[in-house]
Amino acid sequence: MRFRRPDKKKILLFLSVLGPGIITASVDNDAGGIATYSIAGAHFGYALLWTLLPITVALIVVQEMVARMGVVTGKTLADLIREKFGVRPTFFLLVALVLANLGNTVAEFAGWASAWEIFGVSKYFSVPVGAAAVWFLVVKGTYRVVEKIFLVACLIFLAYPVAAYLAGPDGAVVARNLVVPDIHVNAAYITLLIGMVGTTIAPWMQFYLQSAVVEKNLQMQEYPLTRADVIFGCLVTDVVALSIIVACGATLYVSGVRITDAKDAAMALAPLAGKNASFLFAFGLANASLFAASILPLATAYCVCEGMGWESGIDKDFRTAPQFFWLYTGLVVLGGALVLYPRAPLMMIMYLSQVINGVLLPFVLIFILKLINDRELMGEHVNSKTFNGIAWTTTVVMIVLTALLVMVTVFPGLPGMLGL
Repeated sequence: MRFRRPDKKKILLFLSVLGPGIITASVDNDAGGIATYSIAGAHFGYALLWTLLPITVALIVVQEMVARMGVVTGKTLADLIREKFGVRPTFFLLVALVLANLGNTVAEFAGWASAWEIFGVSKYFSVPVGAAAVWFLVVKGTYRVVEKIFLVACLIFLAYPVAAYLAGPDGAVVARNLVVPDIHVNAAYITLLIGMVGTTIAPWMQFYLQSAVVEKNLQMQEYPLTRADVIFGCLVTDVVALSIIVACGATLYVSGVRITDAKDAAMALAPLAGKNASFLFAFGLANASLFAASILPLATAYCVCEGMGWESGIDKDFRTAPQFFWLYTGLVVLGGALVLYPRAPLMMIMYLSQVINGVLLPFVLIFILKLINDRELMGEHVNSKTFNGIAWTTTVVMIVLTALLVMVTVFPGLPGMLGL
């Protein structure tokens, strides 16, 4: 039996296309996502692992649609929404997105500060340095340079699978819980279940991915590789999520350790899985937080400028795209400053951002499905009936779970009132 040698041209072509899909999906594992997965593993062991399979399918479906729209139309999501649905809905959508992403950016800088506090570094040093680094990278770099650095940041997420391995989990038990649902009917479990689904498909991700595809100027003949990039990114990011749950489930859960955030998880791992696992977990948190703190303001700047018809793009500068760079700068500075301000209501800001995200997501998903099925816009590249069935089912499930997430966030005692 003869084995065919890998086609070097195809490999090089895939590497040239690689970027938007894996970067967007990887940022999904930000400080909030890592905290959610850490708490899921620490409080419920492997019981929530089964959710990762449908979550991965949902993520792939939505991300593939926006990537396809970007390649076929050459236009960003904000552009298309403004053209097809008018200026007024676009304006309200963008205002909500800016408010939500400001809160999310604050959460990322808080995660960055927490990670460095584990190593004894004050937030009054780490936050200004981190904010300056992400600002300089985007404002002074080119798209190709920025994308390469972001791809390197994606590789650092491999720290979590290594941390999971060092935790010494039982592989057979992990595999069983991955395919056999283990459902608990109580408020904490349901809240975490909703949080895990809600942290997967965020509104900003769809805008950023389509903008990145358009800025990279990917063509239709390259689309199969772009789709592979998207699918690969979704698979990798959920392997990381699985690793976080397993690392915490194999150590913190069996020892009865309760945590409230990712910093607690990193510190608690040291006596249970060794200092190396604890270090890798903390290092991964720092990387994820700073990575997301650079992407979220960037995604916001893209959305607003494209929605308002202003110039945008990393390859431009303050003179040619002033609104884009000033908005990016303002979000980075304000996000970092709020973390440093002692009296800033951080919990309220993060709380409101999650509510806004939840309210915004159903509208974004419906806009995407309306656009992807517009033959005038997409031609022969509209969704097939089968894919539409999957996409609409995913959208309805996300809307229901998002509505539950908003209700649980606004009314924390609701599950208890319902007897759960």
